[in-house]
Amino acid sequence: METYGNVFAGLYNKKWSNFALQAAPRILKYYEQQDISRNNNHVLDLCCGTGHLAHYFLKKEYKVTGIDLSSGMLNYANRNNSKYVETGQARFVQGDATDFTLEEKLGLVVSTFDALNHLPDIEALKRCFRAVYNVTDDHGIFIFDLNTNKGLQGWTNIVIEDNEESMIVSRSFYDEMNSRAVTHMTGFSKKPNGYYERFVHSIVNTCFRLDAVKASLLEVGWKKNPLFQIEGFISFD
Repeated sequence: METYGNVFAGLYNKKWSNFALQAAPRILKYYEQQDISRNNNHVLDLCCGTGHLAHYFLKKEYKVTGIDLSSGMLNYANRNNSKYVETGQARFVQGDATDFTLEEKLGLVVSTFDALNHLPDIEALKRCFRAVYNVTDDHGIFIFDLNTNKGLQGWTNIVIEDNEESMIVSRSFYDEMNSRAVTHMTGFSKKPNGYYERFVHSIVNTCFRLDAVKASLLEVGWKKNPLFQIEGFISFD
């Protein structure tokens, strides 16, 4: 089964950039109110997808590193930000959100659009927090969002989208026993030559208890070190 392959990445690039475009100005406004922004203009977009949030920061003259596990997503991220990649202002690398290192310390780390919900369990989330902590500068800021139990419960449905560019059937359900929300997507995406490509894609969101998330952050060391800040927790509970 295809997982964030080229076909789905192309569809994602066209259809699901709105969240990044809405979140980026708010994140930038917050960051520029912090002292660290005057000393460190290097941003990590963790699980960067097709690079739309990165593009906003690049236009504002920030240096951006994007990390994503999907080569399909990274192909579009590089394409969407090609002029910044060519000058060295941006780079997009394939990597695991739970296990990565960088040579430079970053002022801001961002992971949006419930990307961290895709991690399988709290131990994986904790490893992600530790990796982020290790690459963040003193006084650095980590901003992320999570879908929560109440939000994910609304995933049980069937949605059919049909237009000239694509046809998508999405079947979603919430598995309360295992704290998972799963969406199975099948469909066709139109190619530039007029033909259609079929894709099959599944999205799994793990529902993390916010008290466990906060405990994991503390264990890693975020709040034990008063120089670090945590921002996030979009909660529907």
